[in-house]
Amino acid sequence: MVQERLGRLRARMEQEGLDAYLILTEDFHGSEYVGDYFKCRSYLSGFTGSAGSLVVLKDTAGLWTDGRYFLQAEEQLSGSGITLFRAGEEGVPELPDFLAEKLPEGGRLGFDGRSVNCRLAQGLAKKLKNKSIEFMYGKDLVGEIWENRPALSAEPVMLLGEQYTGRSRAEKLAQIRGLMKEKKADYFILSSLDDIAWLLNIRGGDVTCNPVVLSYLAVSQDELVLFVNEQTLSGEVRDALAADGVTFAPYNDVYEYVKKIPEGSMLYADEAKTNYALLSSRAPGVELTDGENLTALPKCIKNETEVENERKAHIKDGVALTKLIFWLKQNVGREEITELTAADKLEELHRQQENYMGPSFEPIIGYAEHGAIIHYSATQESSVLLKPRGMVLMDTGGQYLEGTTDVTRTVVLGPVTEEEKRAFTLVLRGNLNLGAAKFKYGVCGQNLDYLARFPMWEEGLDYNHGTGHGVGCFLNVHEGPVSFHWRINPAGRRICTVLEEGMIISNEPGLYFGGKFGIRTENLIVCRKAEKTEYGQFMNFETLTMVPIDLDAVLPETMSRKERALLNDYHKKVYETISPYLTDEEADWLKDATRAV
Repeated sequence: MVQERLGRLRARMEQEGLDAYLILTEDFHGSEYVGDYFKCRSYLSGFTGSAGSLVVLKDTAGLWTDGRYFLQAEEQLSGSGITLFRAGEEGVPELPDFLAEKLPEGGRLGFDGRSVNCRLAQGLAKKLKNKSIEFMYGKDLVGEIWENRPALSAEPVMLLGEQYTGRSRAEKLAQIRGLMKEKKADYFILSSLDDIAWLLNIRGGDVTCNPVVLSYLAVSQDELVLFVNEQTLSGEVRDALAADGVTFAPYNDVYEYVKKIPEGSMLYADEAKTNYALLSSRAPGVELTDGENLTALPKCIKNETEVENERKAHIKDGVALTKLIFWLKQNVGREEITELTAADKLEELHRQQENYMGPSFEPIIGYAEHGAIIHYSATQESSVLLKPRGMVLMDTGGQYLEGTTDVTRTVVLGPVTEEEKRAFTLVLRGNLNLGAAKFKYGVCGQNLDYLARFPMWEEGLDYNHGTGHGVGCFLNVHEGPVSFHWRINPAGRRICTVLEEGMIISNEPGLYFGGKFGIRTENLIVCRKAEKTEYGQFMNFETLTMVPIDLDAVLPETMSRKERALLNDYHKKVYETISPYLTDEEADWLKDATRAV
């Protein structure tokens, strides 16, 4: 199937005179997760991970993905004729270098310019300049060969009230227009869907698990144009948006709008979040200023209403997941439970919670060796039976009107080895130490990443993913610009984002042993102000996630006294918070599961 599709694409490439064709994961908006219409890379390669870049040449093809997906990609690309390039690994060329080597002098590189961000396209142009490579970005060749391609999503748009957002649409717009004045910007083009949803206090369902609306937004001091499928807007939504100055235009008209921006104007856009075709549409006399979306930082800093709502969402989520863990402990080995039926059970428990709107990502429930596949997603073919031995890794999350959750627990189902216990405890120690960090204002996530990794680094171990990402409020589960990551890219623009009060970030160290088992322990934490002294303002974290950590895999003797105290304090809070919502049997179990060590 994959080879046949590659053959059809190569036939179209030959007709267009192309030497290579680039297919990325993104939609027209740079989204991490995309609707079915945009899954060109998955359609062509068979690789379904949420990150990856595919290059097809006349006689070869390669796919680049990161450490989260190495094992998954190896399995899914087997027999496809596509070579896996493990991005970031020693000796593996980066995609631009690969193209610079493979493309002939004066060659032609094709891609859909709507699905490639401007930053990447400019980087490719710079890398390929010496070979005088020509870009052909006006045709979607994969779309042309894709039979029965799904339609663009057109789910209804909903308004999100201030009892959830904490700020009105008018307040946010005033803030963004103020930032435009500081930047001397006449126009601000916004393509990223979560930024548009945040700014307009709207939500939708056009991307699975992400409550966003397929749209673009153009902002000036006297105009606000939402480019959207107007059939998705009810009268109530139209009236509410119009009352704050929003006008409406068809979704694809944004390209004509950009073409008509008057020469001499200054257009502000985030080139890493805006597609190449859109920004290439502007007139030659329109100056482009590249910068991080003006909405990114305000969205990332949650107000007190949002933080309080997130606490409520995490209680609901904690109840559902605690009930699932209890159910697994009681029933594995007594009835047939697979990775998929465990996910179904969690969804059933989630739906018992008020204001639950669906999962925040496809659940990752990996038993035994499947737990070592960092973003494993069970299918009917891969789903295995859970047995009363070893561990199951469960990375799950929910969307609630009150907020977004993301939690990972590795649960013991029966006897575990000393190796598994030692690894579990190393991961736990990293999680506890990062969650307990206290630091001066001005610190970035890169400064703190070591706290999570040092127990593993001391043993010569590591995990091949970031330690944490920002999380939205009833929005995208992965939200920039804040993160925990040890790697600093001197060439990157976003080197460091200062940790501000109200930022919600995941804390998720892990260890993975291919073919054996994987462990991850993840809590969401919110940055808070601590005391202010003569030395400055100090900051710390509050843990939002309320789910027990499995003591059956903990080696308390390998933990410091402080680490044991942190675990005991956390478990005391989990029991006090969650037990009132459980049955007597579940509460009795939770009391033992959160006992002091």
